[in-house]
Amino acid sequence: MLLRILRRYLRPYSGLLALLLLLQLAGTIASLYLPSLNAQIIDDGVAKGDTGQILRLGGIMLGVSLVQIIASIAATYLAARSTAGMARDLRAAVFHRVGDFSAQEVARFGAPTLISRATNDVQQIQQVSFMGAAMMVGAPIMMIGGLVMALREDAGLTWLLAVAVPLLALVVGLATWRMVPQFRTMQTSVDNVNRILREQITGIRVVRAFVREDHERERFDVANGVYTGASLAVGRLMAIVFPIVMFIFNASSVAVIWFGAKRIDAGDMQVGQLFAFMSYLIMILMSVMMATMMSMMIPRATVSAGRIGEVLETDSSVHEPATAVAIPEGPVEVRLDLVDFSYPGAEHPVLHDISFTASPGQTTAIIGSTGSGKSTLLHLIPRLYDASDGSVRIGGADVREAALDDVWRRVGMVPQKAYLFTGTVASNLRFGDPEATDEQLWEALRIAQAEDFVRAMPGGLDAPIAQGGSNVSGGQRQRLAIARAIVARPDIYLFDDSFSALDLATDARLRAALRPATRNSTVIVVAQRVSTVIDADQIIVLDDGRVVGSGRHDELVETCPTYAEIVESQRPAEEAA
Repeated sequence: MLLRILRRYLRPYSGLLALLLLLQLAGTIASLYLPSLNAQIIDDGVAKGDTGQILRLGGIMLGVSLVQIIASIAATYLAARSTAGMARDLRAAVFHRVGDFSAQEVARFGAPTLISRATNDVQQIQQVSFMGAAMMVGAPIMMIGGLVMALREDAGLTWLLAVAVPLLALVVGLATWRMVPQFRTMQTSVDNVNRILREQITGIRVVRAFVREDHERERFDVANGVYTGASLAVGRLMAIVFPIVMFIFNASSVAVIWFGAKRIDAGDMQVGQLFAFMSYLIMILMSVMMATMMSMMIPRATVSAGRIGEVLETDSSVHEPATAVAIPEGPVEVRLDLVDFSYPGAEHPVLHDISFTASPGQTTAIIGSTGSGKSTLLHLIPRLYDASDGSVRIGGADVREAALDDVWRRVGMVPQKAYLFTGTVASNLRFGDPEATDEQLWEALRIAQAEDFVRAMPGGLDAPIAQGGSNVSGGQRQRLAIARAIVARPDIYLFDDSFSALDLATDARLRAALRPATRNSTVIVVAQRVSTVIDADQIIVLDDGRVVGSGRHDELVETCPTYAEIVESQRPAEEAA
């Protein structure tokens, strides 16, 4: 999966990578040439006292060094630019794929792991690709070239290479093998840390209200301890490996000097050749170390690539039809015919044989006890989920056969948990219509009973809104979310228990203001309170995922025991209010 991702997302940068390869080749050749020049200066210049030779060869060394420096800087720049672009494209691909997911896929993965896959996992792939582009291209060239040049200087000491190189590769290879399971643990624990931290930040008020700070601190400490333990295990291995690597480096240098001195004494080798051979040995060992260090990073990047690939290869259960059917323009009715729905892996369906029609200019209310399937039913209309059986039709067109954009632009939905984005009141309202004027925004706020408190806010429409709308109350957040849907002027309004945080008086005023604004639209309201649905043109009563009653309030009180029970249970509270 790692190779597949790199091939796909580095392909646009193939030109930069080709230039990078040429630069690394030039820099590596220059590096290989320097020890040989140094040997010539020592043996032909210093030993013979030839100042002219020293200056000439020294000038060549300076020129070669300049080429090496320029090539290295340029290659590193190109590596950083290409891998940063690759990471940008990969993050964008993950983001767009998650944006295409239905609620089913988002729930299956979970928000914390999707966040860490788009950030931490992409970063791991970026790091390994940068290391590969910046060093691993030159490492094989340097190792092979170093072997050739070392043999050229003196073949009698090459047995040292046959000992040092395999020994270094064995040490780092064993360490890498031990690190792989720790890297897997680290990536999984990152998800857990993100999940717990996100829960604690989001639910900080609940934590403090129930004085559960110590309990939450312990939960975080456990998850953080797992991550820390895996990191320490990797750190210990690294701490063991580096001294061993340095010992092999230094022991190899001592061995070269020891046995080289004997060859010099015997007249089989010159001093300059000894220093050149030692330089080539260090180059070869450095190449082996870079390759093995790279192999330490690859396992973690491979785990990350698998996690990213899982997201990229997951298709949304809600997909575009091959041939889209157009939804008629103008007012449209919503019709459900024998709809069943089951969550993946569930033993029993959530909805059974749901059938009803919601007509334009009318308000259809859905009521029932908690867990009866009200919100699930509402989510089938804009295709947040697809029905397991039966059909959901808008204007006579099955939503599964219509283009997704065509469905979504007809629907204005206010979710059960009203969510506002970081920005201003105006920027949140213009999610409904980016071209809406300030007058249209104020009109939507007036209908949603939000005009007074928005005018009281510093800046009015330009008043800042924090992430999630945490700087406004629950009722204000709901009214802003309702105003956002009104700004869109959709053909279908879906209110998912969107009046629950409002007092009865505000609820009544809002519903009264909505009627003229939605007179040509189909309105479907999910509610818990009878007072919210009492004036609806049609009330659908759900019980355990089935329709057990349908009609107006007065009819259902007489004919539907479930509805009568709900009315009776809420009567004392409403009378008190």
